[in-house]
Amino acid sequence: EHEDTSLLLQPLFEGQNYGAAAAGGTQCPSVAVPRNNPAKRDCLVVAVLCFGNLINFIDWFIVPGILLDIQKYFGLSDGKTGLLQTVFTLCYMLAAPIFGYLGDRYNRKLILGAGICFWSGVTLGSSFTTESHYRIFVLSRGLVGIGSASYSTIAPTIIADLFEEGKRTTVLSIFYIFIPVGSGCGYMLAAGMARSTGDWHWALRVTPCMGGLALLLLILLVPPKIQRRTAAHRALSISGMIRRADEKPDVHRTANTTWCQDVGSLVKNCSFVCSSLGLTAMAFVTGALGMWMPLFLYRAQVVQGLVPPCLQDSCNSSNSLIFGGITIGTGILGIIAGAEAARRLRKINNKADPLICATSMFISSLCLYIALMVAQTNILSTFIFIAFGELFLSVNWAVVTDILLYVVAPRRQSTAIALQILVSHLLGDAGSPYLIGLISNTIQARNMPSLQWSFWSMQYSFVTCAFVGVLGGGFFLLTSFYVEGDRKEAQR
Repeated sequence: EHEDTSLLLQPLFEGQNYGAAAAGGTQCPSVAVPRNNPAKRDCLVVAVLCFGNLINFIDWFIVPGILLDIQKYFGLSDGKTGLLQTVFTLCYMLAAPIFGYLGDRYNRKLILGAGICFWSGVTLGSSFTTESHYRIFVLSRGLVGIGSASYSTIAPTIIADLFEEGKRTTVLSIFYIFIPVGSGCGYMLAAGMARSTGDWHWALRVTPCMGGLALLLLILLVPPKIQRRTAAHRALSISGMIRRADEKPDVHRTANTTWCQDVGSLVKNCSFVCSSLGLTAMAFVTGALGMWMPLFLYRAQVVQGLVPPCLQDSCNSSNSLIFGGITIGTGILGIIAGAEAARRLRKINNKADPLICATSMFISSLCLYIALMVAQTNILSTFIFIAFGELFLSVNWAVVTDILLYVVAPRRQSTAIALQILVSHLLGDAGSPYLIGLISNTIQARNMPSLQWSFWSMQYSFVTCAFVGVLGGGFFLLTSFYVEGDRKEAQR
């Protein structure tokens, strides 16, 4: 994007204003503000991006929130039920590199708007699917994943361009708080709509309206172009900035000749690779829990005799409501705790970020394992240990992203986020919902059909998540050995 010299010089003189909203508690106005007030403008941009992230993850977890109804409506086995989330995630991860490529080179606001419009329209259309068109419903979930990828890939890079490293972690924490908040709201919205209307299809008709509002706010409040600038850019000389301002780059030539080099450079970045593998383990566990946990809790309650088997048109969705509330509460607390711990510990240890991630993964795995083991005898203890497991998982979200942003050179950040999304979903939550369902099917097929074995099959399948979580903690430990060197290299 070709911009005039005055705009390129502006960050050198206004650097202290960026992030003032996060640091000083500036309140966001409800209407557009002048461009000469960067703190308020940045506050508005972040607010719009956070609202979009909320809707993004509500849409993501609408289906798990009414999974029992969907499974009964289409007559699905556990394997085919898990395929719904797997198709969604596969399309999401395959689309992410494309949007990373576009986000590094073209207008990010336009891409975000198109993504919101697309996934909202597809979600609305899928709400009219009948029981004889299961494949169309699966296809619609895949298309929603493509729209979601545009948002998750590009929105964090806009925040990275608006705030300095110290304040960036705080703002990213606010942004990523809406992952668990949106996820929990997805469960609760789906369960609430299914209960109030008696028809689970209505759960898919709320978020398109919210998406329309997000699109309107994006058009009105987000500037057409966000200056791509970071601390590394500010270190450049004035003469260098003037020189680039006078040069009109050939966007297509640059895109064609540097993308492979960018990918090659990222693969050689040990901190990026190891932290991405750690995130992959997080995604595996999160994807499996997000898809199957309400159903697992329901089967545990059936085995204990606390609830009857679902024989009505609309099944009991109380577990989705409770699990949604747990997801929201633990997500907010975990992300805030992770960001605060990182802020404090960085002052005394340059390796604090990956060490925080490793520790939280180990503790989370232990809590989840205990939750699985006590599920048949004490449902209250199960909820408590699930809450602690999700709490420690949530500690890592903003910290992992911040690791990427300071070990990767600024011009490769969208590509790096896209590749991280691709790897973490390809090896993580793209397959974990289907894998858990497939293992459950296999165990059930080898035993007499019963409510007890229906529970045990899911319980044994879930143990896989605890071991994958420990593996993820190991990858974050490896990251701590390389993070200092890769950070210095990115700054150069």
